[in-house]
Amino acid sequence: MSDFNVDEFLARFRERAEAVRERGIPPLEADARRAYVAQMETDFTDYSLVGAAEWAVEDGALVLRIPLGG
Repeated sequence: MSDFNVDEFLARFRERAEAVRERGIPPLEADARRAYVAQMETDFTDYSLVGAAEWAVEDGALVLRIPLGG
């Protein structure tokens, strides 16, 4: 893991969040459409939170601090 770059890792999460936000919704009907949209919202939230994290290495562990305020 010596080649692991935390800043690049977090950037990939920001890119994923943007990709979720920009992707279209395929032609789905009723329940399937609602489930797809709900999953998109969850994915965007998850990727955005991790992408916004500040990081540190503490006691040999990567620690992500995720801002939860507005």
